[in-house]
Amino acid sequence: MQKLNQKTLLTGALAGITAALLVLGASAQPSFSAVLYAASALPILLAGLGWGNMAAIISVVVAGGLGAVAISPSFALVMTLVTLAPAAWLSHLANLARPASELGGPEHLMAWYPLSDILLHLCGLVTLAVIVVGVMIGYGPELTDQMVDVLISSVREQQPAFVPDPAATAQTKALVLLMLPALQGGLWVIMLFAAYHLATRIVTASGLNLRPREDIPSALRMNRNAIFIFLAGLVACFAGGVPALVGATVLGAFGAGFLMAGFAALHYRTRGKDWRLPALIICYLACTMVLPAAFILVLGLSDTRKAIALTPNKDGNDSTQPDTKI
Repeated sequence: MQKLNQKTLLTGALAGITAALLVLGASAQPSFSAVLYAASALPILLAGLGWGNMAAIISVVVAGGLGAVAISPSFALVMTLVTLAPAAWLSHLANLARPASELGGPEHLMAWYPLSDILLHLCGLVTLAVIVVGVMIGYGPELTDQMVDVLISSVREQQPAFVPDPAATAQTKALVLLMLPALQGGLWVIMLFAAYHLATRIVTASGLNLRPREDIPSALRMNRNAIFIFLAGLVACFAGGVPALVGATVLGAFGAGFLMAGFAALHYRTRGKDWRLPALIICYLACTMVLPAAFILVLGLSDTRKAIALTPNKDGNDSTQPDTKI
């Protein structure tokens, strides 16, 4: 970990202020809230990836403090759990490295923390954050049933002849109860990883990166152990009650990880093909539907591995030395 100095302190403070302003802007503009919330992770990631752990920690503390003063402590807790802490942890993992010789590699190379494990941590952090926020807001059948009832009432106002079937209504309520945490977890994993990927490109372009820029199509895969977590979430969805809600959250978050891994594998396998671009466009458009998305998810499930980035060793006195060890 780099030592605390004036530059690190200032960088972390500016990143924290920027992140807090983006979150506050998301609260004021509901139509762009998802984008602004995801964007608030970017300053934290830039600080951590470019200036180290201390800058990331300072940015999280500053952003959380501003959120507590401007809105409330509970608001600051939610923004820290959902955005700030995951971003800081991702930057910490990305800066971890160890001598490749410890893994059976050459003596002169450094091995960086695998991207598959970084994605695994991201899915786990998002799952935990969604569960904690759900407990804080009292998420459950009472809340979702009211949402479905309001929707049905709105439809009946527009179509007076519409008579809802009680059995279909009950099924809809049960589906919405599980669908919302799954969608929230999945979308948040995708948006936070997009912020991480953008941050790595920015710090690489600026020459501040510690970790080498990786080839995402060949490196982005899920950890093999994530399969068991994903299956456990799927089984829990049929248990009912709180276990089903937790299972749905796990299914959504880890399913998004496998979905991204599937798309990365698709990009990798179509390289050099004349029909690559139209095929990818069709796949992305088709994945707005459930069945095509399931095929891509299965592709991600079938290709789980670790791709470890290697770089030459740096001099021990170099201020850009990575945070070791893995």
